[in-house]
This record gives sequence, structure tokens and C-alpha cells, in this order.
Amino acid sequence: MSIEVGSKLKGKVTGITHFGAFVQLPNGKTGLVHISEVAHNYVKDIKDHLKIGEQVEVKIVQVEKDGKIGLSIKRAMDPPVQRNHKSGKSRRGGASTSTNRTLNFEDQLSRFLKDSEERLSTLKRHTESKRGGRGSRRS
Repeated sequence: MSIEVGSKLKGKVTGITHFGAFVQLPNGKTGLVHISEVAHNYVKDIKDHLKIGEQVEVKIVQVEKDGKIGLSIKRAMDPPVQRNHKSGKSRRGGASTSTNRTLNFEDQLSRFLKDSEERLSTLKRHTESKRGGRGSRRS
């Protein structure tokens, strides 16, 4: 079995360090899953996610000339479902939804700027009300 970037394989966790986990692949070679490639969310302690001897599915993301193999567990998984808090609708993956795909770049940028302005004004209102408004400065 040849190691090709983009392929998904099953492997066994053989070692855990503070920066990642070593996974033995079916052909006997070992690759490294960096801690940032373990899960879709922030991983503070890799031992909370992986155990030595555990079987994991990995995606090969890099094969260097010196033989080092870069692996990812999170890229081998489906993207997490994200919730849009305003509408309650769910979506998968990144920022591109069906409505964004139909909009050109200028329209997407315009929508982003409008949303940003709304959020900024809401934030300003909230912080000003906590400080007592604009007129609460001492003389």
C-alpha cells in the first residue's frame, strides 16, 4: 500500500506527546498527527482525546522527502454541524452556504460589512449601558 496525500487510512496510536500523537499505518510506517489536527475544537490536552493503542481513522496531509508523514484525524471526519444562532438553522463546514455561492464577491463583502456594523453597534450600546452612557465621565 503506497502512502498518498489525501488518502484515508486506519491506524493505531503508538505514542502521545504534548504536541501530537504518533500513528502506525497499515504498511508499518508511522506518521504524526499534530495536536491542531486531532479535533475540530481546541485541544488543550491530547490525552483527553486519544489513548495509546486506540484505532483511529487518519487522512494523509503531507509526505516529506525525508519520509516524515503528516496526518490529520479531524480532516478524516465529517465537518461539525454549525448552528446559526439568529435563524436556528444548521449548516456543515465553512462559511459557504447555498446563498453565498449565488452572491458575487462584492455582495458577500457588502453583507459582511453590514453584519459587522450591526454587531459593532450592538456591542457599543451594551458596553456604554454598563458604563452609564456617554455622559458619565468625571470632570
